[in-house]
Amino acid sequence: MSSSDYDHRTSFLGDWGAFQKTVFFLLCSSIIPNGFTGLSIVFIGDTPPHHCHIPVGVNISAEWKNVSIPIEANGRASECSRYKLDVLKSYSDRGLVPWVDVNISAIEQERCEDGWEYDRETYVSTIVTEWDLVCSDDWKAPLTSSIFFCGVLIGSFISGQLSDRYGRKIVLFLTMGVQTIFTLIQVFSPSWVAFCSLFFVVGMGQISNYVAAFVLGMEILSLPVRIIYSTVGVCIFFSIGYMILPLVAYFIRDWRMLLLALTLPGFLYIPLWWIVPESPRWLLSQGHVDEAEAILRDAARRNGIKAPEEIFPPSQPRDKAGTMQPHNLCDLVRSSNIRTITILLCLVWMTLSIGYFALSLNTSNLYGNPYLNCFFSAAVEVPAYIISWLMFRYLPRRLCLFFTLFLGGLVLLFIHLLPQHMNYVAISLEMLGKFGVTTAFSIIYAFTAELYPTVLRNTAMGACSMASRIGSISAPYFIYFGGYYRALPYILMGTLSVLSGLLSLLLPESLDMPLPETISHMQTITGCKMRRSSYSLTTARPEEEHMSNPKDGLGVEISKL
Repeated sequence: MSSSDYDHRTSFLGDWGAFQKTVFFLLCSSIIPNGFTGLSIVFIGDTPPHHCHIPVGVNISAEWKNVSIPIEANGRASECSRYKLDVLKSYSDRGLVPWVDVNISAIEQERCEDGWEYDRETYVSTIVTEWDLVCSDDWKAPLTSSIFFCGVLIGSFISGQLSDRYGRKIVLFLTMGVQTIFTLIQVFSPSWVAFCSLFFVVGMGQISNYVAAFVLGMEILSLPVRIIYSTVGVCIFFSIGYMILPLVAYFIRDWRMLLLALTLPGFLYIPLWWIVPESPRWLLSQGHVDEAEAILRDAARRNGIKAPEEIFPPSQPRDKAGTMQPHNLCDLVRSSNIRTITILLCLVWMTLSIGYFALSLNTSNLYGNPYLNCFFSAAVEVPAYIISWLMFRYLPRRLCLFFTLFLGGLVLLFIHLLPQHMNYVAISLEMLGKFGVTTAFSIIYAFTAELYPTVLRNTAMGACSMASRIGSISAPYFIYFGGYYRALPYILMGTLSVLSGLLSLLLPESLDMPLPETISHMQTITGCKMRRSSYSLTTARPEEEHMSNPKDGLGVEISKL
């Protein structure tokens, strides 16, 4: 069944009835936990100011205890060393006065043999303070985030193919359950290794349910609503979850209690299983016509509309899913055209993921209040998503992507030119860079969904998400390198964003083009020219016919609202 035929036969439902509103808001609400779960590491993994612990049992005078921590060149107390306590005790016992009788800087130093003392003004506890992930073990802090994103990488790899084969709904709720249950278990982690192991599993469910919800909404909702859903709906609800995070973290400053508070809302989504339907388009592509009709008739009942006696013609193939040609990741690189599109999109997704997560994770390192910085970083995403919707409505997709990537990258490159005392200007530029990267991230989701055909759409979304996870895995280390050279993260992120913006001009344009049903219907790479090819939904090139699913009925036009 062709795309336009499917739209015609389901047009009796309308565009914005009770059914569509329910699906829209419930699927969007399922994204909220992703906002605070994925970025909770900003607070539960932050490193507060610290210095070597001086045991109470060490019998030295107060004046010698006050100078026991070396002062570094930047004027701050050393975080990883102290003066040798036996030497200080010897001087104290002899009644010598520091800086009068003894040159303190000449005293030999030693490591923090007795642990550390942490500043408790901002946090009661974090995983860093609980397991001393500082100094020689400071590499474990960024590795914790990277392990989470490794889980997301594996989840993206698995969930995309499972969703195309077994359905969007079951993968959505399965990955939501994995995220919620394992986050709850994570609260009781006895060690850093156990925490990271559970964090890996949480990552497997986190972005996977985001992609599943995104595709499910794209396939259920009708033409006039789909762009709003894909560029504004799910993204703003993600931002709502992101904005909730610093508000909750401000009042709950113990990492275990914070994680528990962020986990419990996940159980509220259990009833959605009986409300959110499977994608009728996916069911049709698998030959389950009776199930698709049942969902559409129930939707008509909810909208107060009488469904026609016959929705799909009797000639529509039924219950022949077993004879359908299966598709997998190999189809994304089988022909030169789809291979080039896939490589370009993966590079852009990777860069966007580095920029987005590095800037998000960096909020606790910015000047000022970390809770306000995190909230501003989340709030700037709301206008970014609105702008992305307006751009997606009126402008060519690849020009939108180029402009936002180029803007974000250029602004980030400017930051390293600022003097160190211009902290608020640097924060403003970083938020502007976050605005550009977020806008591009919103556009790339919908743009990718438009470029790939029905039979591969969720697999392609999973593959691109998988590529972006490679970027997010490395993102924590972009921030980590900032400890050696403050401007290095901004130089790297800015350069990658500008280059990716230029590469995005090579992608085909999808504005006003129908969603392709099969691989043969995909747009062709045309370089930087604004030429767009057209195709007939009922024809396919013979050389790619073996990869096409002629019975699929999910091709739908996306046009301006």
